[in-house]
Amino acid sequence: MDLNRISTITADELLDSRGLPTLEVTVVSRGGTAGSAMVPSGRSTGRFEAVELRDGDAARFGGQGVLKAVEHVKGEICTALLGMPVDNQAAIDRTMIELDGTGTKARLGANATLGVSVACARAAASLHGLPLYRYLGGAGARVLPVPMFNVLNGGKHASQGTDIQEFKLVPAGAPSFREAVRYAVETYHALGEILKDRNLPTNVADEGGYAPGLPANAAAMDVIMLAIERAGYRPGEDIFIGLDPAATSFHHDDAYRLTRDNLTLSTPEMIAYWKDWLGRYPLISLEDPLAEDDWLGFAAITAALGDSVQIVGDDLFVTDSRRLARGIREHCCNSILIKPNQIGTLTETFETVRLASRAGYTCLVSHRSGETEDALIADLAVALGTGQIKSGAPARGERVEKYNRLMRIERELGARCHPSGEIGLSRTWRRSALICPNKHLSLRLVRNARVGHNGALAEMAFLP
Repeated sequence: MDLNRISTITADELLDSRGLPTLEVTVVSRGGTAGSAMVPSGRSTGRFEAVELRDGDAARFGGQGVLKAVEHVKGEICTALLGMPVDNQAAIDRTMIELDGTGTKARLGANATLGVSVACARAAASLHGLPLYRYLGGAGARVLPVPMFNVLNGGKHASQGTDIQEFKLVPAGAPSFREAVRYAVETYHALGEILKDRNLPTNVADEGGYAPGLPANAAAMDVIMLAIERAGYRPGEDIFIGLDPAATSFHHDDAYRLTRDNLTLSTPEMIAYWKDWLGRYPLISLEDPLAEDDWLGFAAITAALGDSVQIVGDDLFVTDSRRLARGIREHCCNSILIKPNQIGTLTETFETVRLASRAGYTCLVSHRSGETEDALIADLAVALGTGQIKSGAPARGERVEKYNRLMRIERELGARCHPSGEIGLSRTWRRSALICPNKHLSLRLVRNARVGHNGALAEMAFLP
């Protein structure tokens, strides 16, 4: 009997961190090894993402149920995959892609295909007696990522907050992942105390960040700078700042409308706005600074600011290698956000990272606003060697679980959690490295590393 063959696939409708239905999938091999996966869901979603299948039945969960996706897993997908080797990830994922037949997972649902894809990977890892990061990434999977903590929320994640969706702490000056977490936690609590001192609310939004009603967008940057210093750290040396403006959310009628600042800006003016912030704050990563269909604008901002800051495409690329290929051709961004549920399978996620790495783009693995206790992205960041991860604030169990998982991986790897290979500073980061000298933060090109299926990976991570 082939013990690695798939024997059963089951699925269930459970809840995510926002109290909305999501999918849990369990795959069991003939040898008895099992793997489960829960699928996250986004609130601020790009319109080019793979389709998350919802029931549309207003009588259940306001139409947000996922029973159709559950039935697709237990029916068509199960029938197609039964008897296949659980450790042939590419064949499993290709079978589901062909079965769906739409190119966007619109028929079966990307939530159904991703749940099965990840559950199969976990069952296979168990079959081989390996942790998931090692199964997916091989012996070279030993780079711990620099974490980004979303500590102030606005946009679609907090309706009473700033126009800008995420203000993130980036503790890249820490000597280890565990210490990076400590830096961020202490700063997060210092930020909460500052808000209390100013009689501002300290309730948290979807991703665990505070959502005070600040008078202007720059006020959020100022209060974060103060929190970093109050916690005993140095802005621009110990802790940097990352942003996810999610600019599509405030782009209307061909203009960027920042209501907190009482500004209506054209694309060139929006780029000038970010350039001004680069001169005032230790801003190291800028995600979705323009709208998701503003290709000319992204090319312009990359040309203008790409030597000074990481410009990350999320809604622009949606973890889709086809859209990324266009971005590479048109010189848009120098980094890509990686969200597996935007594309629907692990194989396609790996393909996108491989393409990004060949083009010299960095990769930032990310959670979603509707999360679960599943810590897939922690293992994925190590497996892919991306060197960066964001999973919200150091608050709320579904966020903290990812950071806890990475601390466990760091402990497990011990002295082995350092990268090997050829290390060099990329052109993209030369200028910022000179502005903010920091031996712990660099962009490294690791060649011929055994990390997943990648031959060359660009990484921002901790150095020995």
